Amino acid sequence: MSRIVVAGHLCVDLTPRLAGPEHIDPGHLFEVGPLSVRLGGCVGNTGGDLAGLGLPVDVVAAVGDDDLGELLRRTVSRRTGMTPVLRSVPGSRTSYSLVFETPSTDRTFWHHVGSNALFDGTELRDTNDPDLVHVGYPSLLPALVAEGGARLREMLRQLRARGATTSLDLAVIDRGSPTGSLDWQEVLRGSMDQVDVVTPSVDDLVSALPEQAGPGVPDDAGVERLAEMLLDWGAAVAAVTAGPRGVFLRGAGRARLRAAGRGFSNAYSWADARQWVRPYVLERVATTTGAGDAATAGMLYGILAGMSPGRTGSLAMACSAAVVSGRRPTPAVIASIDRDLAGLPARLTGHEKDPR
Repeated sequence: MSRIVVAGHLCVDLTPRLAGPEHIDPGHLFEVGPLSVRLGGCVGNTGGDLAGLGLPVDVVAAVGDDDLGELLRRTVSRRTGMTPVLRSVPGSRTSYSLVFETPSTDRTFWHHVGSNALFDGTELRDTNDPDLVHVGYPSLLPALVAEGGARLREMLRQLRARGATTSLDLAVIDRGSPTGSLDWQEVLRGSMDQVDVVTPSVDDLVSALPEQAGPGVPDDAGVERLAEMLLDWGAAVAAVTAGPRGVFLRGAGRARLRAAGRGFSNAYSWADARQWVRPYVLERVATTTGAGDAATAGMLYGILAGMSPGRTGSLAMACSAAVVSGRRPTPAVIASIDRDLAGLPARLTGHEKDPR
């Protein structure tokens, strides 16, 4: 069975159910609904979605030695398929997000980085030769991207030297945060040749690389140029999500894919791949929180399973659709969204080759 590690940013998402109003006036009391408490961040979302698809995942992160840290540890332990490998940092406080999302507006996050600020990659030294390691989000892991991203690059280099496939996801950069003043072109360009799969959203790239992205929201051609740039910098596969436009997939040449690690089954099917995969049409939108992370989980599952680029992109969009419609992406839910994706294998040996 494939050994999978999801590492980096982990937090508790606290989401009150809001019916309105959209604007909060000082001095007023507003009635709200129940509070949702769930795993958040790349580790909680992508790791949880991979586990939901049937793949055991080791969860690697730094947490505080506080009550919230214990809650995180218990929550991870109770999730089927997730094994906590959590470093408790004495004196630190666990990361959390307050997520505000009303029916008529996009979500807003109030985020405390907390113990994620101390994650530096050393937490991965004790992992037992994983086939695939997914890391996110560097902009919320200040220790990892200090000194121009030197630690990030070295961590990825060491993982690839052990034969692992490396995967990296980004987050929108807050220019007022401790990492907001970094030269993100330097960080990403310096690390990308050690990244086998990169799965940013177009918003992530616009915030990190405004000069390369250009003014406004990139059109389809602009998204394609950004994906091409990531390959020029050294990545093997780029999957750039673009909200209602879907995901653009771009694969490098055979020589780069040959070095993409144990987790990349059927790697040559991605050689020179260039394809848009559009999203599924949904009757109901429950939330957009975690949709991008779910798409990443679908991408990684497809790569591990040896699926073709098109089928992998469809799985990514189906996983995202599941979350947006208020469900977890499980094989049964995925099959209900797209019958052509029925029959996902619950166990992967790492040597799959999906003929479709």
